[in-house]
Amino acid sequence: MWSVTDSPLDDAIQEAKSAAQKAGFDTETFAAVQSKEGRTSFAFELEGLGSASSVSELEEAIEQIEGVDAKIVYPSAMAWISASRTLDPTLIVDAFQQHGVTATLTDSSLRRRLAWTDVEEGRYRRARARRFGSRVDEESRRFEIARREGFLHKRDETTRVVETTEVLFTARSLMTKARLFTSIACTIPVLAVSFWRELQFDYWQWALAALSLPVVLYGAWPFHRATIGGARRGMSALDSASSVAILMAWGWSIVMMLFSSVGDPTYRAQPKWIAIDPTKFVSGALFFDVACGMTVILLAGRILVRRARSDLLEDLKRYRPNPSSTVTVVGKNRKTGEVRKEEVAIQKLNVGDDILIAPYALIPADGYVVGGASTIDGTALGIGRLKAKVNDHVYAGCVNGSNTLKIRVLQTGHRTWFAGITRWVSQASVHQNHADAVATRAASMLVPVSFVIAATDFALWALITNNLNQAFATALAVLGCVSPVALATSASLAMRKSIEDAARQGVLIQSGETLRVIDTVDTVIFNRVGALSKAGMSVEKVTADRGENPDLVLRVAGALAMESDHPVSRALVRAAREARDASTDDSIPGWIDVTHSEIDEEGSFRGFVELPVGDEARSVEAVLWRPRSLSALDGRLAAAAESGSSPLVVRWKNKDRGVITLFNAVKDDAVDAVDDLEAQGIETMMLSRDTYPVARRYGDSVGVSHVLAGIQPGQKPQTVRSVRNHGATIAVVGDDSINDCFRVANVGILIDAMSKSSAAIEHPVANVIMLKNDVAPIPRLFTFARRLNRRIRSNLGFAWVYNVAAIVAAISGVLHPMIASLFMLGATIVIEVRSTWTRNL
Repeated sequence: MWSVTDSPLDDAIQEAKSAAQKAGFDTETFAAVQSKEGRTSFAFELEGLGSASSVSELEEAIEQIEGVDAKIVYPSAMAWISASRTLDPTLIVDAFQQHGVTATLTDSSLRRRLAWTDVEEGRYRRARARRFGSRVDEESRRFEIARREGFLHKRDETTRVVETTEVLFTARSLMTKARLFTSIACTIPVLAVSFWRELQFDYWQWALAALSLPVVLYGAWPFHRATIGGARRGMSALDSASSVAILMAWGWSIVMMLFSSVGDPTYRAQPKWIAIDPTKFVSGALFFDVACGMTVILLAGRILVRRARSDLLEDLKRYRPNPSSTVTVVGKNRKTGEVRKEEVAIQKLNVGDDILIAPYALIPADGYVVGGASTIDGTALGIGRLKAKVNDHVYAGCVNGSNTLKIRVLQTGHRTWFAGITRWVSQASVHQNHADAVATRAASMLVPVSFVIAATDFALWALITNNLNQAFATALAVLGCVSPVALATSASLAMRKSIEDAARQGVLIQSGETLRVIDTVDTVIFNRVGALSKAGMSVEKVTADRGENPDLVLRVAGALAMESDHPVSRALVRAAREARDASTDDSIPGWIDVTHSEIDEEGSFRGFVELPVGDEARSVEAVLWRPRSLSALDGRLAAAAESGSSPLVVRWKNKDRGVITLFNAVKDDAVDAVDDLEAQGIETMMLSRDTYPVARRYGDSVGVSHVLAGIQPGQKPQTVRSVRNHGATIAVVGDDSINDCFRVANVGILIDAMSKSSAAIEHPVANVIMLKNDVAPIPRLFTFARRLNRRIRSNLGFAWVYNVAAIVAAISGVLHPMIASLFMLGATIVIEVRSTWTRNL
C-alpha cells in the first residue's frame, strides 16, 4: 500500500486561486457556484438614485453583503444582483435604503424566486417522503385498522357553552317514559279508590298513602329538582307551583289521617269530580288523588310536547357526513395513465380529489359534477330536490339519487356549505336563548305571585268559612291552575319554531329580533345585480365611434376586465374571445397585454394596454367606465348608451372609443315578488349604476316604484342612508356588494339573496340569507313576519287571560284541584298548537 499526501495538491489549489485573483476573477463566487445552494440573480428597480458618479460607491456598499455581486445601470435605474439562492432579498433592499435609494424587486425576479421556492419545497417533500415513507405507510395501515374496528366513530358535535334558562325549566332528560309508566301504574288504583266509594275498604286511605308515595317522590322528582335548583339560585322554576302543590296535597292528607277522623279504618269518602262541595270538607279531606293526578298530567304533557317538537340541529346531525366513513377516490397514474380507485376516509379528502357517489349515498363534500347525472335531495339544507349534471354544484349533506355521480371536491370539513348552515342555525339558537331568558324570567314572576294569592286565598276562606279543608282545596286549585310555562313559551316557542322552519325552506334568519324588525319595514331597496337580475350577463351590442374598430373596442374591454370575477367582466371576456376566434382581421392583436391594472373608487377598470400604432405597439392608458348620466357622452355614443341595456364605455388616450351594452335578464319570479310587496303596502326601490333612462326601463320591466340610478358602488351606503333619513324603515336586498349598507348606513334588515354563497354563510353580515336563487321568498318573508308577530301577541293575550280567569275560578271555589291541573296542561298545549300554525313560510 502506498499513499499520497494532500500537501502537494493543496499547494497547487492555492497557487491556482492566487493566479485567478491576480487575473481579476472572484474565487468566492466560484466556490458558491460549486456549492449545493447555487446562485441566482435579482433585478431591482431603483428610485432616488443620485448622480452617475455615486454608482460605483453604491455597488461597493452592496457587495459588502457576503456572496453578492452588484451591477447598477444608471440610465435605466436598474440594479442587477448575483447572489446565493439562500440570500434574503430584503437584505439587499435594506442596504440600498441605507444609502437613500428605494429598491423594488421586479415581477420577473419575484416569479423566478417563487418558482425556485416551489422547487426547493418539492425537493424537501420528496426527501422527507424517502426518509419517513415507511413510517407514513405504517401510520396509514394503523389508521385503516382503527377505522375498520370502529375506534374512529363519528364524533359528537361540540357546542359553545352559552347562558340559557334551563334552570327555570324542568330537566327534559329526567322526564322519562319509565317515570311516567310507574306513576300511571300507581295513580290508577289511587284514583279508582278515591272516586268510587264502592271500592273503598278498611284502611284504604293508608294503602293510598303508600301507593302515592312513589308518585310524589319518584314521579314528581323532576319538578322538585327544578324547584330546589331555582331556589338555590334565587329564581323561581316554572313548575315550582305544581311541585309545591303536589307535596302539600300529599302532606296535608297525611296530617288529616293522623289528626282527624279521616284516618279511621271505617272512614268512607264521597268526593266530587269537578266542583268543590263544602259539606264534604267539614270532617276532613284527602288529596292523594290530586297529588298523583297532577304528577301524571304534568309528566304526560311535558313528554308529549317534547316528542311533538322537532329540533333542526338534531335533524341536521342525521345528514352530517361521518368523517371516519370511506368514499371511493378516482385517480390516474401520471406515468402509466392507469385509472385507480381507492377507498379513502372522508376526513382525508383533499380539494381536487375526484370521488364516486353511489346511488342513494350521502354526499360528503362540496364540489361540482364531472361525470354522470342524477337528482339529489337537499331537503335537509332547505334547497329541495335538484337535478345535477356535469358542471353543476353539489353540497355535503345532500343525498344522491338513483345514478352514480363523479364529483370533484371543492370544500371539505368545516368549510362545506352544510357546516356553515349548521353554524348559522346554532348561532341563531344562541341568539334566541338570550331572547328567551327575558321572557322566561318575566314569566317566572308569576310563581311567587301565585304563592301569595294561594296563601291569601287560604287565609280568607279559613276566616270566612272556618273550614280549613275547603280553604286548602281552593289554595291547591290556585297553585294547580297557574301556567307560567304557557306565558314563557307564548312568544319564544313560536319564534324558535318559525326560525327553524324558515331554515328548512331555504331562508336563514339570524334571530327573533330580525323577524320583529321585518314586521316594521315599509321600504325594500333591491340591488339590481344579485337581487332582481339573473347571474349570467351577455354582450348585447358594440357601438364604436366614427373611425374606430368595434372588435378592438371589445378586445380592449375584455383585456381590462380579465382579472375580475364580476358577471360583467366574465361577459366581456367571453365576448372578446368569441370575437377573436371569429375574426379574420390581422391588424388587431389576438392578445392585448395589460399592466398596472386597477379598479378605482367608482368601479372603473384602469390599466395600460399594448395597442398597435403604425408598425409598432405602444402602451397607452385605457379605461373601462360606466356613465352615470348622458351628459358624459355625446353623439352616437350617447344614443347607444341610452337606447340599449347597461352601457360600458371604453376609452384610451383620453378619448371615448365605443360603447358596449350588456344584457342582464330578469329573474323569472322577480315581477311577481315585487307585485306582492307592493300589494302589502311596502314601497319598492332599485339601486343601479346605469343611467336613469336605462335603469328606469329595467325598473319598469320589474315593476318597482322608484329607481335610484347612477349609484356607484362606494355611494350605495350614502344613498341608502339618505332614504332612511327621510323616515323610512328599510330592508336592503342584494348580494355581497351591499354589505357596506349594513355597516355604514345602519339599515335594519340586510337580505343576502346571492344563492349558495359560502362566504355569506361563513362570515355573515346580513340578517337574512336566501339559500335559493329566487325572489319569491322575500314577500313571503314579510307576510310570515307579520303573521308571526300577530300570533305572538295573541299567544301572550291568551296566556294572560287564561291565568287570570283560572285563578279567579280557583279562588271562587268552583274549580277542583284536579281539573285545575288539566286546565293548566290544556293552556300549554293550546300555545304549542298555535305556535305550530305559524311555521309555514
